[in-house]
Amino acid sequence: MNFELSEQQRAIQKLARDFAERELLPGVLERDAQEIFPLDAFRKLGAMGLYGLPYPKEFGGMGGSPLDYVLAVEEISKVDAAFGISFSVNTSLYGGSIMNSSATEEQKKRFLSPIASGKAIGSFGLTEPNAGSDAAGQQTIAVRDGDDYILNGSKCFNTNGPVADYTVIYCLTDPSIGTKSMAAFVVEKGTPGFTVGKREDKMGIRSAQVSDLHLHDVRVSADHMIAKPGEGFKLAMKTLDGGRIGVGAQALGIAKGAFEIARKYMMERVQFGKPICKQQYLAFRMAELYTEIEKAELLLYKAAVLEGEGKPFTAAAAMAKMTCSDTAMRVATECVQLLGGNGYMKGYHVERMMRDAKITQIYEGTNEIQRLVISGGLFR
Repeated sequence: MNFELSEQQRAIQKLARDFAERELLPGVLERDAQEIFPLDAFRKLGAMGLYGLPYPKEFGGMGGSPLDYVLAVEEISKVDAAFGISFSVNTSLYGGSIMNSSATEEQKKRFLSPIASGKAIGSFGLTEPNAGSDAAGQQTIAVRDGDDYILNGSKCFNTNGPVADYTVIYCLTDPSIGTKSMAAFVVEKGTPGFTVGKREDKMGIRSAQVSDLHLHDVRVSADHMIAKPGEGFKLAMKTLDGGRIGVGAQALGIAKGAFEIARKYMMERVQFGKPICKQQYLAFRMAELYTEIEKAELLLYKAAVLEGEGKPFTAAAAMAKMTCSDTAMRVATECVQLLGGNGYMKGYHVERMMRDAKITQIYEGTNEIQRLVISGGLFR
């Protein structure tokens, strides 16, 4: 059992870290305040190949591993977790839907290569007003019409939706049999009847673009179908396993980023004649947070390695997502407290990180759902 990262993985970390500090950190407070999505920066990172890290080269990827991808999302999220989730949805959820499906090689080249290279942006349309934790409650319908399908319905909480060039839409072809008829289609931006609805005003991850998506008599050809009727639900669940690893990476990045800000602050902040890191009570609290971060990292990296080796990783992904997100929330909240009044001010970043951390306990399956996933495998 080797816990050391390879030279290539350390290089990926540095590449992502340098990008985050150069391209994302300078404007992160303004983007958070004004909900600005950094489209130019998003395309720059794509041109560097990081969105395609876990995908084969023949489909525009880098031929790397899920762990390579996790390391990149983590580094980005230390600085800007809103950018981190846009990265994760683009690669894990949209890209994962394509790669995990029964799509042909031609379809994978057509629909994945532009995303992997950063020339286009992808999103994932599964959640609906009545289908959140209960993903089986889908109401979006696809009806066959000759060589085409006509799609009608709505999706909500769609990250990247307003800026996406391609969206994977999950829908039913026969509502009478529910998920046994679920299929998946790639719908392109500009397709008649496919529109962006309400854009969400969010507590955190404010610069990430999240909206409703509406489909009114949207006509797509059968060659846009990546999962045939009956294959869609299984595809969605498998893709969400990978997505949970992506959210775990985002959450771990938040925890590490906030921790490092607090660590440096405590070495510089002097009270009662000495740096506050010399106050044993405060130092012990940091020791506990550091331990929590290390435990979360081990669970996350294990899940990513299992996925890369083609082994079952559903429970591992659920444990990683749950632990990393709970850790992010605790660490960020504690770091606000450790910085005192300054922690409450936007200029020190940790209050933003605390707001960003909360959503990681909710999306990609709430942490209550993760407990169901984990416990479900214990008693078979």
